[in-house]
Amino acid sequence: WYQRRVRVIQTNLRFSMAEYLASIFGTEKDKVNCTFYFKIGACRHGETCTRIHNKPTFSQTIVLVSMYKSPAATAAVLDPAGLGLNQFTDQELQDHFDTFFEDVFVEVEDRYGEIDEMNVCDNLGDHLMGNVYIKFVNEASAKPCVESLNNRWYNGAPIKAELSPVTDFREACCRQYEMGECTRAGNT
Repeated sequence: WYQRRVRVIQTNLRFSMAEYLASIFGTEKDKVNCTFYFKIGACRHGETCTRIHNKPTFSQTIVLVSMYKSPAATAAVLDPAGLGLNQFTDQELQDHFDTFFEDVFVEVEDRYGEIDEMNVCDNLGDHLMGNVYIKFVNEASAKPCVESLNNRWYNGAPIKAELSPVTDFREACCRQYEMGECTRAGNT
């Protein structure tokens, strides 16, 4: 009787611990897993991060790492002092973005499956700059897309595609950006 009661107590403790760990997974209380990677699919610390980046083995969402090369962001990197290299009109920047967005959206949707949502990062943070996030309607479309795109090039550069943990793009925004206080956001 005593041993059975101890086993029941141990089971209840394990269940409570499992519930607790599940409740903090991906939050700032989680000291093991990287909150930023879980939330936005990228981390400014990259491979040197002290927390774990749990790369998904299946997902509806993929990320095309640093694929979009914004003329404004490129000029900002080449001309950090603002000496006048960024001489693009707002219309030229918008046209460049629209052409890129249409190229990628049409190609990916035609070849791999219906797209639910596509977002392009226009942020000056190295870990986000030019990232393209694509969420498919069907999860089955994502993995073949990643495998195929990793063997392709765009605009003279190889495409680096991977599955992403991001499921809700509304949650994948930086708090400073949401509050209008972000100093690293782009111009388009």
